[in-house]
Amino acid sequence: MSWKKELRVLAKPYYWVNILLAISYLLAKKTKVICTRLFQQADQEDVCDMDSREVEILFFLLIVVMIRSRKTGSVTMINYLTSSFLYTKVANMILWAYADFRYGLGFLLICVLVGMLLPEPSYRGPEHITYFRNAQVFEEELARDKRISWLICFYTVWNPTCVNFAPIFAELSAEYNTELLKFGKIDIGRFPDVGQKFRISDSSFSRQLPTVILFQQGKEVDRRPCGDAKGKLQKFFFSSDNVRATFGLNQLYKQAVERLPAKEAPLESKKSK
Repeated sequence: MSWKKELRVLAKPYYWVNILLAISYLLAKKTKVICTRLFQQADQEDVCDMDSREVEILFFLLIVVMIRSRKTGSVTMINYLTSSFLYTKVANMILWAYADFRYGLGFLLICVLVGMLLPEPSYRGPEHITYFRNAQVFEEELARDKRISWLICFYTVWNPTCVNFAPIFAELSAEYNTELLKFGKIDIGRFPDVGQKFRISDSSFSRQLPTVILFQQGKEVDRRPCGDAKGKLQKFFFSSDNVRATFGLNQLYKQAVERLPAKEAPLESKKSK
């Protein structure tokens, strides 16, 4: 996602309201007018300075956000922000409660209201994805026409990395889908037998979510993430550029278009890519 697109996304109320909540305590402490009204006490000076306990909480928050963002495979600014909102709001609630229990309770109520009124925006752009409901239907589709190359995403709805990857996969499907290059998704949380068949774990600790597999001639030819020579699973960041390069989508698209009859070929070819 380009910076311009990310800035347009950030303009949505969900993001800037949650950013304000994420920095609310620090903002209150560093704004003298607000600080003196909320925290001023008769027997205490320099209330607008962060004490050692508050600094410890902020540093702990920073470490947690960095670790969790890395584990969820966040590769864009939007992904980093989305994956960090929960932790930043919990830390702010602790900080507000540390200053005054009533402030902490009030902050919690505000977070609940924001969660109810401003749900996270979902991808609403174009996509060309086939959603398979079970392994049998998927295998029948692979066998129906072996000229078709399929790029399949195995996912679960609750996994943060799968959620982050969903709009990227949708955009790629809209860009590269042709009669001989198709995109599909299978929810192995709902259909665990599919995950077992393709050796993909859907457990809470799984590092295989999502898994993207390229099928050609009805057979698997490549997948990510994959194991190394020793069988250890290699980390893969599911960015748009990484998926394009790893699976050679530009070349696959070119080959798919060249194999199509002239009347079925797209009007605009991506040969210049």
